[in-house]
Amino acid sequence: MPSLPLAHEKWFVDDPGSFDGDWGFASAAPSLILIGAVVAAALAWHLVGGRLPRPELRFLEPLGRLAPWIPRLLAIHLGVSLLSLAVANAYLAPNLSLDDVPGGAAIAFAEGLLGVWFVTGAWLRPAGLVTLLLGPLAALLAGPVAMLEAIDLLGIALFLVVLPPGRDRYGAVEPSPEVAALAIFALRVCVGLALMVLAFSEKFANPALAREFIGNYPAFDLFQTLGLPLGDDAFIRLAGAIELLFGLLLISGRIPQVAVIVAGIPFNATLFFLGRTELIGHLPVYGVMLALLVYGSSRRYADAVPAWPWTARRGLRARVVARA
Repeated sequence: MPSLPLAHEKWFVDDPGSFDGDWGFASAAPSLILIGAVVAAALAWHLVGGRLPRPELRFLEPLGRLAPWIPRLLAIHLGVSLLSLAVANAYLAPNLSLDDVPGGAAIAFAEGLLGVWFVTGAWLRPAGLVTLLLGPLAALLAGPVAMLEAIDLLGIALFLVVLPPGRDRYGAVEPSPEVAALAIFALRVCVGLALMVLAFSEKFANPALAREFIGNYPAFDLFQTLGLPLGDDAFIRLAGAIELLFGLLLISGRIPQVAVIVAGIPFNATLFFLGRTELIGHLPVYGVMLALLVYGSSRRYADAVPAWPWTARRGLRARVVARA
């Protein structure tokens, strides 16, 4: 089952740091036209989404009953991801190896302990604060771009700082829509930003890396598989544009049920080709997509998904009163 290459290409290419960036590829006319079209499409999505009812897919409303347990489920996703990365001697992402890092064993051990802590579900606000410190360390070890590529994992930690699980009912918590809006804002911005950075660091601004990945996994070239060859460069630009679009849609927060379902198809299709590494690396993304889908399907929290923190309090209160 072919798919667009929305996998993290650096996880599956030998020595990804050896591929030099090429901003000339990103600034070429075909790339700029696609980027402009993506921005226009995301803006139109945001404006149209503001006029649609929420939830937009009413048949998914039963999923909204899971909303009280989303913080607990996200903690499990984050914990398993950190623990798996520690076992693989990797830091925040499968391509960030600790093999040659001074004190790498100690860092992996601490990462594994944090993973176990999140899985237990107890006192997760301090655990989230400690995990946020991993971001600056990643920037020191591998550079700021590597940190931004893994910022989706840190977004879950920030969510759990704002909205940790409860201590009874298996971690259930029912916050006010205002608190939920702040926590969801952290999720969607961090995951969206990670996708936008990847669209450039692995595609638009690093076509050599993308060509190497396609050469190793030719089945990912959907159009070539269907007998409609676009050529490597055109396909790389298209894949980068789609990844950029998904990132902008998640940051927008509009029409979240449709956005998650559409984005989930290519993200899950890659598992058939790339297996365990892809599953472990994308666990935070899967958790965030589940959270947005559930909150977007809840009548109580659907308005909180696209809300922005500086306008959430007044706007959400007005909507809740109007519905009552």
